[in-house]
Amino acid sequence: MKNLILSLLLLLAFNTKAQTKSHADYVNPLIGASTNVDKAEATHGLGKTFPGATTPFGMVQVSPNTITGGDNGPGYSYEHTTIEGFAFTQMSGIGWYGDLGNFLVMPTTGELKTSSGRADHPGEGYRSRFSKQDEIAQADYYAATLTDYQIRAEATAAPHSGILRFTFPKNDHSRIQIDLAHRVGGTSTEQYIKVIDENTIQGWMRCTPEGGGWGNGDGKPNYTVYFYARFSKPLKNFGVWSAAIPENQKRKREYIESDSFRELVAKASIEKGCREKKGKHLGFFSEFATQKDEKVILKTGISFVSVDGALNNLNSEITDFDFDRIKEQGKQLWNKALSKISVSDPNEENKTIFYTALYHTMIDPRCFTDLDGSYPGGDGKIHKTDKFVKRTIFSGWDVFRSQFPLQTIINPKVVSDMVNSLIELADESGQKYLERWEFLNAYSGCMIGNPAVAVMVDAYNKGIRNFDIDKGYQYAKNSCEKFGNGDRGYSNSISETLEYSYFDWCLSIFADSLGKKEEGRFYAKRALNYKNIFDPSVKWFRPRNTDGTWGKWPKEGRLKQDYGCVESNPYQQGWFVPHDIPGLSELLGGKENTLADLQELFKNVPESMMWNNYYNQANEPVHHIPFIFNRLGAPWQTQYWSRQICKRAYHNTVEGLVGNEDVGQMSAWYVLAASGLHPVCPGDTRYEITSPVFERVQFNLDSNYAKGRSFTILAKDNSAKNIYIQSARLNQKPYSKCWIDHQTIANGGTLELQMGDKPNKNWGI
Repeated sequence: MKNLILSLLLLLAFNTKAQTKSHADYVNPLIGASTNVDKAEATHGLGKTFPGATTPFGMVQVSPNTITGGDNGPGYSYEHTTIEGFAFTQMSGIGWYGDLGNFLVMPTTGELKTSSGRADHPGEGYRSRFSKQDEIAQADYYAATLTDYQIRAEATAAPHSGILRFTFPKNDHSRIQIDLAHRVGGTSTEQYIKVIDENTIQGWMRCTPEGGGWGNGDGKPNYTVYFYARFSKPLKNFGVWSAAIPENQKRKREYIESDSFRELVAKASIEKGCREKKGKHLGFFSEFATQKDEKVILKTGISFVSVDGALNNLNSEITDFDFDRIKEQGKQLWNKALSKISVSDPNEENKTIFYTALYHTMIDPRCFTDLDGSYPGGDGKIHKTDKFVKRTIFSGWDVFRSQFPLQTIINPKVVSDMVNSLIELADESGQKYLERWEFLNAYSGCMIGNPAVAVMVDAYNKGIRNFDIDKGYQYAKNSCEKFGNGDRGYSNSISETLEYSYFDWCLSIFADSLGKKEEGRFYAKRALNYKNIFDPSVKWFRPRNTDGTWGKWPKEGRLKQDYGCVESNPYQQGWFVPHDIPGLSELLGGKENTLADLQELFKNVPESMMWNNYYNQANEPVHHIPFIFNRLGAPWQTQYWSRQICKRAYHNTVEGLVGNEDVGQMSAWYVLAASGLHPVCPGDTRYEITSPVFERVQFNLDSNYAKGRSFTILAKDNSAKNIYIQSARLNQKPYSKCWIDHQTIANGGTLELQMGDKPNKNWGI
């Protein structure tokens, strides 16, 4: 009897503990935090997320960096065994050569070393091995023990600033050193440092294409990071190191990875007591004696505008050296942000996967604006506004598909900010068109298409309209005219032809909405250009030469990777006609043939859902495909496959993302699909209804954009076996559609789904 009572008490205690977990407690930033090519079974690597501390859409990310250079966009990969420092800016999940990683701080002891050294030669530089056993990664906090120095390092962040706490051993030569030249994909090309008083330094790091960075310089990165930093321990024995960089020295990624460059930095001159310095490769250090377990704190404000901006950001957010207070504030910010969606499910693992995915969708597009409203404009000048928050890092080709449709429901203000930011950038830069992959004001030109047009039109049609609509339309039109299928009616590839056709459709409905009926008809006609590259002889889409002849058909047929396609093959890319599924079905020989071909696409997918030639969840071109079944009268197939993908492609492990996170897209797909909704065609206000992973999902709505307070999806009798929708009720009334309109969601209410273990082929037809 006693054992029974004890068991019941333990069970009650466990359940109470589970119930008291906050949304932020479920976040595991180590999901996807790997660039490992071998485990990804493809050159793109895995999730490429960072594990450090940040805040929702914040400017600052305080995160460990384990490697400089290579295709390591987040600066960190879980399998690495050494840390070279903790940077205050970081990119998340990008698939190109990365950038940021600025203001790299490293606590050390013993001899001062000015180079981080090679990862496979611990002790050569200032980097240190670290313990995986006590590494902690949370939404608002990161910690690791640097075993070579026996220093415990902890990081947390505020929106525009960050704070580091180092617990030192007893040592007469303890130190905090800051590599001002550090940059994930290369090096900053010029730096400035000034000692203000015995606790304070300020300065900046200028990053240009000559130093590599975004796309190894091909992404045209050109930004300056300003900092204002205060130490809790007075600066008594301090100085600057400066590497003698020759005038003709190249400094892109491949050069800074070389032994010769590393030796150049390792032999940097050390200027003790230097209070002010400008140079090409600088670092700063403060040395002091520490007692056992003595804590030393460094807090830093960051700005892309000015040192004064960094100072104001720091003073406004971190007024003292209370690390734990800032950590708690960060957790509160995340709990507020993550509460936009509440899910109920007995499976705690599913909640971890869900809330980590939701967390990953709230890193970008990040704030680019100081607390006083100042931001760097596309004209190189400083601007100031209280009308919107300037946002940056717009991975358009990825995020128009799921990330921004998700935000239109839970964070419409962020969508509005991004649309305003893209319009302002087009205006200020003089480009007069909308950039497809924007990075800190850079028109990188990465990927294809006109995704900003889709994001703008999707926002407009969902009632997010507080932007300059006339200017937005003109720039959208300019974009489609500058990049499109031209007079021929097709482009140089399958991917381009299909995507430009879709973006023309987006522009056509935008024009119609604005009363521009003639232009609407013009672009609606161009939206059908996808048909120009369908070859009946091979019964599929095929690249077409300038003279109208077909490109040579490969022996692998439509499974040939990169044949007329971007990061895909014709079989995968050919389904991208989201605006005209009936027209696509007609080309493929009717509904039955189309359904059979779709089933073939999924039937050959490996169990792991890693990179493959069929349905490839690891990359974006296929992300709408599972929901096409709804449009073809087979919604039970959408229900089956969306649940399969959620189960097989998303896990609570470092390898838990089968492809690059791509600035929120991979995770946004999961958040929507696991909730029971996903669009096929952004710009259209229709969401396809699918099988939710959870028993209950509640979207908490923004009253500035929605009439209702919340929209709830209830999945009765939901389970791993009961994945099929048997019937539905919307606000207590029978509901027979397999889709729902955005306005219905915004009005608030409840969608009840009765689940079962066998398809109901009469529902949703």
